[in-house]
Amino acid sequence: MSPLGSHIILEMYDCPPERLDDVACVLDALRTAAKRARSTLLAENHHRFDPQGVTAIALLAESHISIHTWPELGYAAADVFTCGAHTDPQAACEVLVAALGAGRHEQRNMPRGVLPPVRPVRLPRAAEG
Repeated sequence: MSPLGSHIILEMYDCPPERLDDVACVLDALRTAAKRARSTLLAENHHRFDPQGVTAIALLAESHISIHTWPELGYAAADVFTCGAHTDPQAACEVLVAALGAGRHEQRNMPRGVLPPVRPVRLPRAAEG
């Protein structure tokens, strides 16, 4: 059975601290990663920590990409979760590693939603108010 999606946990080490503390750099990396993964960017949000560090998320039609940075450690953690056969989460990871300048990285791939055969159920949608 094919999984519903692919979830990659990406650990990035030996990154230049100035990139990890640069909101514009992190957001640009997210946008480029989403595009390279052939995903649809719906929204993004971020938070800049004091004195340093950035957390950012890209909400995708196909799921999400998130990044959490620790400039003082030269470390960033990212989740790349995509659904749909048309997406390429590995390409998104390659963008993040390059954009954040990781000297080394590790990743763990986890298939998501490997389900036994089921009959899909369609729920009625409540009126939005």
